[in-house]
Amino acid sequence: MAEKIPIGADHAGFALKERLKAELEALGFEPVDVGTHSTESVDYPDYAKAVASQVGEGAVTRGVLTCGTGLGMSYAANRFAGVRAAVAWTPEIAELARRHNDANVLILPARFVKEEQGVEILRRWLESPFEGGRHERRVAKIEVDE
Repeated sequence: MAEKIPIGADHAGFALKERLKAELEALGFEPVDVGTHSTESVDYPDYAKAVASQVGEGAVTRGVLTCGTGLGMSYAANRFAGVRAAVAWTPEIAELARRHNDANVLILPARFVKEEQGVEILRRWLESPFEGGRHERRVAKIEVDE
């Protein structure tokens, strides 16, 4: 059974979302498109919540979001317990977000990456494992309530 990966975008990220969705399918994943479904102006928190809530509740292990800068999506997604949403603008950033921070939501800044760059960022994030070790202790501290 293919891994389900929810994917969402606002109007600025719509075209990139469509391309990433096709790439996920080509790689054997089952993308679950939570919207938006056009370039008509919408509010990014609605789509961040639709993806991050699934990751935070454990219904899925990871998700993908895109908006203009990636920042708004990251603010909204990281409010959910258990979510470590990382904005990545290069494949190297995506890899380090997985290896060192166990990022479980990838966010792409659609206005700052071309579609093919976005595909490479997605691929690198999907194939990079969490290293654990010293990073495990650091990631655990993110969830600790003081």
